[in-house]
Amino acid sequence: MSIAASSAILIALLVLFLGSGGWIFSGLMLVGASSMYFALDFNLARIGSIATKVISSSAISWELAAIPIFMWMGDIIFRTDISQRLFRGLAPMVARVPGGLLHTNVFGCTVFAAISGSSTATTATVGKITIPELLRRGYDTGLASGSLAGAGSFGLLIPPSIAMIVYGVLAEVSIAKLFAAGLIPGLMMALLYSGYIAIMAILRPETAPRYEGEVSLRTVLRGGVELLPIMLLMCVVLGSIYSGIATPSEAAAVGVFGAITITVVTGQFSLALMRESLMNTIRISAMILMLIAASSFLSAAIAYMHLPTQITEAISALDLSPYGVLLILAALYIVLGMFLDGTSMTVMTVPIAVPLIVQAGFDPLWFGIYLVIMIEMSAITPPVGLNLFVLQGLTGGTMGATIRAALPFFVLLCIGTVILAIFPQIVLWLPNSL
Repeated sequence: MSIAASSAILIALLVLFLGSGGWIFSGLMLVGASSMYFALDFNLARIGSIATKVISSSAISWELAAIPIFMWMGDIIFRTDISQRLFRGLAPMVARVPGGLLHTNVFGCTVFAAISGSSTATTATVGKITIPELLRRGYDTGLASGSLAGAGSFGLLIPPSIAMIVYGVLAEVSIAKLFAAGLIPGLMMALLYSGYIAIMAILRPETAPRYEGEVSLRTVLRGGVELLPIMLLMCVVLGSIYSGIATPSEAAAVGVFGAITITVVTGQFSLALMRESLMNTIRISAMILMLIAASSFLSAAIAYMHLPTQITEAISALDLSPYGVLLILAALYIVLGMFLDGTSMTVMTVPIAVPLIVQAGFDPLWFGIYLVIMIEMSAITPPVGLNLFVLQGLTGGTMGATIRAALPFFVLLCIGTVILAIFPQIVLWLPNSL
């Protein structure tokens, strides 16, 4: 079957089953089964046999164990007063920088992302403290919500990241190296955001009123004490991975123990907290793992159709430059990001995108970070940008105002992507040095 016919069948089935508003898991399974039935003329018994083998093999991947454990660690911390501690700790450290307390959004999300792995959880946890405080002190609503919209997506880029684990499993790339690869780009994006905030505060001083609180060596040191629990947890989790002492899954288990210890030491431990965090983790992890299983089956169907090879050959025949391929993929991901969440985008596109990237001469490790940034864009892209809904709830503004506030930070993400494409060693230096 030609690439045009195969692609047409696949797209038609995706529109039919995913556009119907049903569960994405069942939609992907139906797309895979229907593709085999109509395009390949496989009988139902053969389709069932393939589904059983593919789903069972994807379900026993040890790397996937890190997903629910990291999510449990983040959910435990989400239910504590860590967000208040972050604000109290960071406020005196950034008070005299142009932009003042707006930087607590950026650096608060950067720190919390290192123990969360979730963009939405990072945005909600940091925002529930910073947004009311910033608005009460007279900071510009657009800059306050926009900076949180962009920085909240660091939950995907700063390790440990659920998106990186999903990509690593699907693309067969080392998760530990992906974690290392995301660290410097994450810090780079944080500096870009803070730089933009500082410039806006200098050009428009009314957007960031002067901090009236005390700023001294004593208050800065006191802030450091507030940050100590979360910094220790971050160092233990990431240090155990980068030093080679623990795998990501083992480090996640250490992180859960550390998170529980924090709740005990700070007097916030309760059986209700543990039960609620565990149940929420089970619900979200089941959703993600079901998507991975369904995508593995769809990937098998696509492989049987030889679609990745055909698309790779077709794009190669266009004689595009490597950056031309990246541009096409960026446009694809921006459009997909308007309608799908990050996990769905990843599981649907990796089987086709990775061969294209390898053919174009890019490192699959580098592409993992590129893909995560594309997913970050989807988190602040209407109409399905989850961070936008969180921010609208926190600020009480209209969705239009929230989207306008997030737009400059979407542009900064695009600029960051261009920088990483021109200088790939920003991504590759740290993982190659370990």
